[in-house]
Amino acid sequence: MNAASTPIDDVLAGLEASRDGLTDAEAAARLERVGLNQLTRAQPISALTILLHQFGSVVVWLLVAATAIALVQGDRIEAAAIAAVLVINTLIGFVTELRARRAMEALLRLDAAMATVLRDGSVKAIDARTLVPGDVIILEAGANIPADARLLGGAELRVNEAALTGESMPVSKDALAVIAADVLLADRRTMIYKGTTVAAGMARAVVTATGPLTELGRIGALVAGVREEKTPLEVRLDALGRRLIWLALGAGAVVGALAALQGAGLGLVIETGLVLAIAAVPEALPTVVTIALAVGMHRMTRRHAIVRRLPAVETLGSTTVVCTDKTLTLTTGDMTLTRAWVNGRDVTPGDAPPRFLEAGVLASGADDPLDAAIFRAAGAAGIDRTRLDRERPDAGSLPFSSARKLMASFRDTGTGVTAYVKGAPGRVLELSAAIVQDGGAVALDEPGRQRVHDANAALAGNGLRVLAFASGQVARADEDALTSLTFEGLAAFVDPPAEGVKAAIATLTGAGLRTIMITGDQKLTAEAIARDLGIAAVHSRVSPEDKLRIVEQLQRDGEIVAMLGDGVNDAPALKRADVGVAMGGRGTDVAKEAAAIVLQDDRFPTVVAAVEEGRVIYTNIRKFVFYLFSCNLAEILVLVIAGLATLPLPLAPLQLLWLNMLTDTFPALALAVEPADRDVMLRPPRDPREALLSRSFLLAILLYAGLLTAATLAAFVWALQVHPERATTVAFMTLGLAQVLHLGNARSAGAVVTPARIMSNPWALAGAGLAGGLQVIAVVYVPLRQVLHLTWLAPLDWAVVVACAAVPAVAGQVMKMFSERTRRTDRP
Repeated sequence: MNAASTPIDDVLAGLEASRDGLTDAEAAARLERVGLNQLTRAQPISALTILLHQFGSVVVWLLVAATAIALVQGDRIEAAAIAAVLVINTLIGFVTELRARRAMEALLRLDAAMATVLRDGSVKAIDARTLVPGDVIILEAGANIPADARLLGGAELRVNEAALTGESMPVSKDALAVIAADVLLADRRTMIYKGTTVAAGMARAVVTATGPLTELGRIGALVAGVREEKTPLEVRLDALGRRLIWLALGAGAVVGALAALQGAGLGLVIETGLVLAIAAVPEALPTVVTIALAVGMHRMTRRHAIVRRLPAVETLGSTTVVCTDKTLTLTTGDMTLTRAWVNGRDVTPGDAPPRFLEAGVLASGADDPLDAAIFRAAGAAGIDRTRLDRERPDAGSLPFSSARKLMASFRDTGTGVTAYVKGAPGRVLELSAAIVQDGGAVALDEPGRQRVHDANAALAGNGLRVLAFASGQVARADEDALTSLTFEGLAAFVDPPAEGVKAAIATLTGAGLRTIMITGDQKLTAEAIARDLGIAAVHSRVSPEDKLRIVEQLQRDGEIVAMLGDGVNDAPALKRADVGVAMGGRGTDVAKEAAAIVLQDDRFPTVVAAVEEGRVIYTNIRKFVFYLFSCNLAEILVLVIAGLATLPLPLAPLQLLWLNMLTDTFPALALAVEPADRDVMLRPPRDPREALLSRSFLLAILLYAGLLTAATLAAFVWALQVHPERATTVAFMTLGLAQVLHLGNARSAGAVVTPARIMSNPWALAGAGLAGGLQVIAVVYVPLRQVLHLTWLAPLDWAVVVACAAVPAVAGQVMKMFSERTRRTDRP
């Protein structure tokens, strides 16, 4: 049964209830059958299950494998280091996912604590959880509505449904309204819903649904049923991890086979192959990603964006579409009287005749945003509202209702009673016999009525909310006396864009992002705001399911979607989006818990800052991947090429582990805090389908790995000719220092040669200094030198090491400067 469109008596019959409510005994029996009026919690997931979820990443399994290999080789230090990275990464993921599971718990906080009902023929206050279908509830202004209910009657009821439907203004309700069976939720004027509040008036209603069967409960089920997808970063890292498995196994097998061909013992063959496999696995990758995300999270916090799920930071940087609500997100929520149509002309409120604004003031109350807008406009025009009330005292009023489509205030003017009317233009025009023209009133003929209709259509076509004012002497203060009024004119209102929103959308557009408005408001209003702000696409009068479907369709089209919202009705879409962004101040708990990012200042421009931070984070992750992979690949190539050339192994297994740990820590971690490039918000979004290791990116890695390899082998071959016993140490020191200096090539796509650019990331300088110092200590400190099987180097050896180690860094900076100069020359 559709209670909204069904006559009241039929609804009561279907519920086996009456206008006098239920008895306590009947209510208790129904409560036993239907259960408590509370939202059902999502099926709880144990902490152990959440912990096991963290092991779904390929990179994590590579870390597990690397730890096991190190333990098999008896290298407990290496195994402990990798295991520590694994534990930290797992714990961070565990904590963030555990917090994300609270979305459904937030829905419970919307429950009304108490409800006023008719039981056994008397009015009682009961625990709202014990309400059942068939109960008759009594509501007054300010009350939370405790269940879905069909109105039985009331007086001037208006309900704030913004959290449920997105409707910005209080909605008038009418128990006797006739509506279609398939009308949208926002237009069901005969119904009231759990989780909303009474803005004005009073009513009686019969409960039709409780708990999870309410509209609020249905949205909760949508939230619980939405499957959280992996972020683009997580997808890319998993794809990268799968490639690394084959790289690690292949590199280990090739080098092991070459060692065997050279007559090495089986133990050395296995050890070399396994250690090289470990070197191919970037065990610091999850740590660096986490650090980069955490740094971005802290920067975003300073810019009023709180991150609840770390990967969402980067996801904003790859976003291609921003879906946003309208009211209070793009607009201020404050209605403004912006235009007036008086004397047949379209004018500003300040240019309207005083009698027009006086009629609006006298026809208004004090509890509606439209009324407040009229009072502000009149005050700006010098009209004293207090004086009007004193000169024309109240003689009665007729509140607004959706049935009569107007409200009226009756005033004693000393010579009789004058009615001042405000309402829908068509309805007010029906009651008018004259129209104001040049300060007087003339008869309203058909051409005159058509002009009013045309003016109304023009204003409404611009998305403005239009009301008509009228006045006239009446015989008595009641609705039937409202005849032969004088039509004063039309007033048009707008909810203006919030500060900075237009510029923010322009910035997003310049960065290649599309902004789409998804709102529960009326189509004309939404489209007008969209045109003003430069938004191309608008979806209006949408339900929670509609919002969810829109987000899912965009994702099927290959878009990376950020969804902004603040209401209960936004929660499913917030959870389903690639990154959900909720408003922290006015947002409901449900929206905030479903979102990955919460804006503390409720300002749309903060999204731009978040997108910028996301792009910086992804760029820094790529810088780290470039640095790490070029260093690790160089280690592999040094051994492979030496083996193919039938040279002795340039590096011992333990030396390789040392180099791997050195480059994977301090220098690489410093790249996580590299400052933003100047053009970060002038680039288009990344292709969501692009792999982390694109073709051009792989070629750059191969180029620089080749430079590192060539420098190391050159020094190694020289040492073999001069001091063969020190050749391994020369190769070890050359490759280690070359990797440290190579950090400058990884820091930027451009050259890092000016003092300002060099000093822009002090952490990079500190990381390079620490790593270089440790590399020197490995040779200078005798106990460590003995553990690593190194020898003392002579001054000439050091000169060759330093010269060869500097070649990749110098060559890289020269190539970058040449590339920058070429780009500048090619610019028009």
